[in-house]
Amino acid sequence: MAPKYHPTPLSGGDRKALAKELGKARAMTTILATQSAEARAKGEALIKQADQLLSESWNERTWANGEPIDPSPTIDQAINGGYSWLQIECSRCKSAREVDLAALNHPSTTFVHDLASRLRCRKCAKAGKRPAANLLQLAQRRRHSDPET
Repeated sequence: MAPKYHPTPLSGGDRKALAKELGKARAMTTILATQSAEARAKGEALIKQADQLLSESWNERTWANGEPIDPSPTIDQAINGGYSWLQIECSRCKSAREVDLAALNHPSTTFVHDLASRLRCRKCAKAGKRPAANLLQLAQRRRHSDPET
């Protein structure tokens, strides 16, 4: 974008006044840019906190009801809130494992509870079965080491 053109006034007093106003405008842009960056940082911190609280709330509701609850956080919200692992259990053989949400090949706007029908147990798949997974909870870090991955 081309800079705005301000025609220079003919009188000396008007030139000084214009120079003063242009200096104030340049200083104000720096102040406003700094305030904008601070507000954006505060907003991002609040969004991260909100996503963390949403993930914790979903974990508590899931634990209290014994099954995944709709609505759940999206994959993006869970990861942004610090919950990047999903603990699941096979509905057939009851083997537990963790799924890295960041490594999933799904849109980040997918809800966590929608993953139950898409995730499958590897042990049962080798046996020719395809039972759906039971979602247990979101976790901040991996709890079990998975020798199969």
